[in-house]
Amino acid sequence: MKDLLEKLSSYNIFNYLLPGVVFVAISKSLTKYNFVQEDIIIGVFLYYFIGLAISRIGSIVIEPILKWIKFVRFSEYRDYIEASSKDKLIEVLSEANNMYRTFFSLFLSLSFLKVFEILSERYQCLNFISSEIAILGLLMLFAFSYRKQTAYIYKRVDRLKNKE
Repeated sequence: MKDLLEKLSSYNIFNYLLPGVVFVAISKSLTKYNFVQEDIIIGVFLYYFIGLAISRIGSIVIEPILKWIKFVRFSEYRDYIEASSKDKLIEVLSEANNMYRTFFSLFLSLSFLKVFEILSERYQCLNFISSEIAILGLLMLFAFSYRKQTAYIYKRVDRLKNKE
């Protein structure tokens, strides 16, 4: 377990594991849902996955909305790549920026979980399809995450190809 935790980058810890642990801890006290795991190994993987999903919600849902309403403004990706190769602090700032977005997503996700709990008490049919809703939501979330990551890779490869 120690070796596994040592291999996690600070990005993975602050954008995936920590948000997953915080989500599990707060949801247990805020709602009737309890995601706490007795087995530490299963717990670490589950909390990491929950944090990963929360981070992806931030990237795939929240970020585009905040850009659309002009709450945040982004540089062009090619400009970011070029600038970060010249100024290493940009990568550190970007990592912190992603952590703030993930925590925004974390608290929004906790709010949605609470709303779902209230609605499922009022509309019992939601209890019967909650697993299907979760699986469909995760399927869509990771499909769009895959598309976004593929676009980043494509842009980097294309940029390098055009430099030759």
